Amino acid sequence: MSLLAHRGRRIRGKEIFRRMVRETNLSVSNLIYPMFSAFGAGIKKEVTSMPGIYQQSIEHIVAEAREVQRLGIPAVILFGIPATKDAVGSDAYAEHGIIQETIRAIKREVPGLAVITDVCLCEYTDHGHCGIIRDGDVDNDATVELLAREALSHAQAGADMVAPSDMMDGRVGAIRNILDTNGFAHIPIMSYAVKYASGYYGPFREAAESTPQFGDRRSYQMDPANRLEALREAQADIDEGADIIMVKPGLPYLDILRDLRNEFALPLAVYNVSGEYSMIKAAAANDWIDEERVVMETMLGFRRAGADLIITYHAKDVARWLQR
Repeated sequence: MSLLAHRGRRIRGKEIFRRMVRETNLSVSNLIYPMFSAFGAGIKKEVTSMPGIYQQSIEHIVAEAREVQRLGIPAVILFGIPATKDAVGSDAYAEHGIIQETIRAIKREVPGLAVITDVCLCEYTDHGHCGIIRDGDVDNDATVELLAREALSHAQAGADMVAPSDMMDGRVGAIRNILDTNGFAHIPIMSYAVKYASGYYGPFREAAESTPQFGDRRSYQMDPANRLEALREAQADIDEGADIIMVKPGLPYLDILRDLRNEFALPLAVYNVSGEYSMIKAAAANDWIDEERVVMETMLGFRRAGADLIITYHAKDVARWLQR
């Protein structure tokens, strides 16, 4: 056998060396856990397509929030399921809406947990779209006004961060302005800066009861074929005052995540979306994969591509595995 100047296996041969030279790390501090708060009491309904994820009334949300905090996960992101829906998503910006009351309950009972809120109208409109419908499409500027009101109502209820997910043009600037002029200049914005019109959202639409009643969301969410557009969208949100930018979904768009990491110095988040979660759960349930190994490999993939924060339904399991 010829002499080799480099043998990679010398370092791979011992676990202690593998740990010492590991290039990418994963910490519980990287995780954000999504939760679905439902109007009412005594509600804990498992989402059929998302094993282990529930629509829950506020008392159960608070109990799970305590568990999340005990696991060391620093933050949750909230989605709401109101008692009633209407054409303008009134509950989204109501003083005593489902999310506003959920924020108050978590901040009262689990004060050390950071509460991030999804800012969008799709969960609150009877048509399932992310804004006001005019002439068969979402009216961008009319919607932005309501999104700003929604973000302000979340801040007033005690949210630690707001996260607009609607993909309307100009919404980050409008939210920054309304927060700043109402005494909430300290509240950061995590913008869903690069959100694609994806088939991976199906299980979420069951969880949030937000399936569009007509058409689709391609007039406002991004074309999966586009790469350079992602840089333009992220730059626009940064210019408008975003503090964190996000890519959604995660696994099909790791190249986009890396593009943004190479281009921008802001903290970068990724949303490991419902369809990605459900596929892993289904494969694991059939013993086709090792769930823990695949989930942890997925999380490392997000970190390696450049994500600082990972929104994931796997967060509680990941936290437990990291503690072993």
